[in-house]
Amino acid sequence: MSKRHRGEDSAPLSKAELRAHAHAERHRIKGELHALAASVGRSRDADECDEPAIGWKVVHHHDDHHAMEKATRRRRPRHWKMKEWKRRTAARRDRVRTEERLAKHS
Repeated sequence: MSKRHRGEDSAPLSKAELRAHAHAERHRIKGELHALAASVGRSRDADECDEPAIGWKVVHHHDDHHAMEKATRRRRPRHWKMKEWKRRTAARRDRVRTEERLAKHS
């Protein structure tokens, strides 16, 4: 596996550690959202509330520059999934059939 995109200062976490961290954060966020939903309407307005999940992001979402670059990069569609490719294939088949019919009648 390439080490090109890894930082020298941080060692990568294992997959199990990443999953455990994400699970704990989801559990924490769910609990905070539940408490927030219970308090809205009783003692708070919806506009006064902060999003509890805003402080935590998945590790690969930390680099804003990379995320923006990836979002702006346009992925070219696969040529075999485009209508033109399918039409071109159908046109080839029709052309071959027409040539075969003309060869039989000649």
